[in-house]
Amino acid sequence: METAKITVRASGTYDILISKGGLSGIGKAAAERFKPCTVAILSDDKVYPLYGKTVTDSLEAAGFKTVAHVIPNGEQSKTLDNVTAFIDCMVKAQVTRTDMVLALGGGVVGDMAGFAAAIYLRGIPYIQVPTTLLAAVDSSVGGKTAVDISAGKNLVGAFHQPALVYLDTENLRTLDPSVLRDGFAEVIKYGIILDKKLFDTVAKPNSFDLKEVIARCIEIKRDVVEQDEFDKGLRGLLNFGHTFGHAIEKLSGFTITHGSAVARGMIIAAKVARVYGFTDYTDVIAKVVKDYGFETDCPFKADELYSVILSDKKRSGTDITLVLPKQIGVCTLEKMPASQVLELMKKAGL
Repeated sequence: METAKITVRASGTYDILISKGGLSGIGKAAAERFKPCTVAILSDDKVYPLYGKTVTDSLEAAGFKTVAHVIPNGEQSKTLDNVTAFIDCMVKAQVTRTDMVLALGGGVVGDMAGFAAAIYLRGIPYIQVPTTLLAAVDSSVGGKTAVDISAGKNLVGAFHQPALVYLDTENLRTLDPSVLRDGFAEVIKYGIILDKKLFDTVAKPNSFDLKEVIARCIEIKRDVVEQDEFDKGLRGLLNFGHTFGHAIEKLSGFTITHGSAVARGMIIAAKVARVYGFTDYTDVIAKVVKDYGFETDCPFKADELYSVILSDKKRSGTDITLVLPKQIGVCTLEKMPASQVLELMKKAGL
């Protein structure tokens, strides 16, 4: 089994293992790092039937006990009520501080499991086992955990670094094409914000080694997190496309997926950058986004987007910080009055 290792040194040091050959190695990887304990697995009703037995069998063969809690698939499950239900499951299983949580699924499951691990008994370790490309390159790394509330996305959360991330690239290749595509929005994002070579590599779909691209994305995020773990500056670049993207998700009632919303959000950010006075990269970004099958038009007007952006977690007082592209591979954080964001969106034609 081919396995690559990337180590993150933040408030906690942990390994990201990129495997190619299945999830059956998770038990061995865990046993090499942790003492036998109870592992509380959070998964969803699409992922658990596919990989649940493989993961639990592997963990139990390595000396761990397991208990599983399964939620409905989708963003609508990322709620405080579902986190509470998972915590109730852990209480009934007598999970203690020497035990751990394991997230088996995409970004929703990872965010919820990490948040539950952060608050249960004031914090227990957790393992991320991302099963989508989006989670593999983005949400499983870096320790951001959160749930949604009625006012907006990811407004209740905590920083809590995982103890291990274990992913398998072969499983990613079996994803539904639309789910796999969703992750490429985040891959494209990394190229635009910090790595023109990566952007050029992925500009043509299906022309590159997926494992190498995933590793490069994780390396970029690792480097950013190590410099700015708690999102005080540089880490803000990772939000490129997300201020507008989260607004699109919310306004659509989450019928527009995260990746599709971020793809549109990156195009909006490029349009806003143009009217802000930067070089226009809208067409360059839009072409790559479109080549991956994403819609490029925003179905909402500036005023609608603005109403949601006002609740964005990146707002500071009356100011909003936008991530704007100056060129491919170079983005900048621009802090401005929230009212200016609305003005720029309208000038950009939204």
